[in-house]
Amino acid sequence: MAAFKSFLDNVVRRKTPTNDGSTGPVKGKPVFYGTVPPYPNFNASNDAAVLKSAIESKGVDEDVINAVLVKRNNEQRQKIKAVYEANAGKKLEVALKKALKSDHEDICLALLMPPAYYDAFLFRKATKGVGTKEDVLVEILATRTNQEICEIKKVFKEEYKEELEDVIKNETSGDFNKALLAMLQANKDESNVVDMAQAKKDAEALFEAGENTKGTNVSTFIDILTTRSGPQLAQTFQQYTSVSDNTFPKALEKEMKHDIKHCLMDIVKCAWNTPAFFAEKLHLAIKGLGTNEATLTRVLVSRSEVDLKKIVEEYRAMYGTSLQEHIVKDTSAYYQKILIGLCGAG
Repeated sequence: MAAFKSFLDNVVRRKTPTNDGSTGPVKGKPVFYGTVPPYPNFNASNDAAVLKSAIESKGVDEDVINAVLVKRNNEQRQKIKAVYEANAGKKLEVALKKALKSDHEDICLALLMPPAYYDAFLFRKATKGVGTKEDVLVEILATRTNQEICEIKKVFKEEYKEELEDVIKNETSGDFNKALLAMLQANKDESNVVDMAQAKKDAEALFEAGENTKGTNVSTFIDILTTRSGPQLAQTFQQYTSVSDNTFPKALEKEMKHDIKHCLMDIVKCAWNTPAFFAEKLHLAIKGLGTNEATLTRVLVSRSEVDLKKIVEEYRAMYGTSLQEHIVKDTSAYYQKILIGLCGAG
């Protein structure tokens, strides 16, 4: 419970928490909360030529490479890749692998992948080799839309010749396995409309499945937490205090153990405030001895056209300093510069 209490204590309190960190639905055209919008006056041929020159120059001009990749959105980067290959006779990714190294190479290659391909790559990386990175699997499945999850499954099959469901079955087990497979079904309600009667009914069902029975009916927890929308779950968590002396996170902490507890707790955090969930992820990647560059790269790349602006705002509200300041303290050189560029102004 300490981890979730710390999360809630750090999050800016709102009367009506929503899964995108906003205070309610926005009418009209959706607001862009990313930090990398489409580049105006975009010219793929010019950018491809600039990158070719930067890569082939004596010593490699990393600053130019950063400037192009960070200031073009993913759709524009795909066009640059196509023109580069047509003109240079080789893939841009291959050229960058030879020109760059370490974390800087990793993040540049990540920026060149279409979102679904990057997520499929992350799944492969998290399940291949010794050990499984459970937190990465949960992070992706808990924060992607139904359509995005379907696309990830399709790309994974195309790229790695395996069904993602089969990989999850082989690499995980028990209730954790059931929760991941449930999220892979992509059946989450994506409406912003909150059904108060359903929230009360779900709160009662969760209470009966956990605190009010001997043992725990984990299936009920998985079913509700993986199929309801973020706003709906947030209301359910509030309703839970009317049927129990405990908050829902505290009850979850008492009833669950190991991987399934962490999985469901992450779903709760995302339902409460997705940008705050990612802000906490970034903070944990930076604080203490050592830096988890893989997490920094994964979050900043995957959220740069989704909600990174909100994540940066939540980070400052939660930790009293800017994400950029912490990045400067814990990273260096061109990798640091590209991270700062992705964070945007501020």
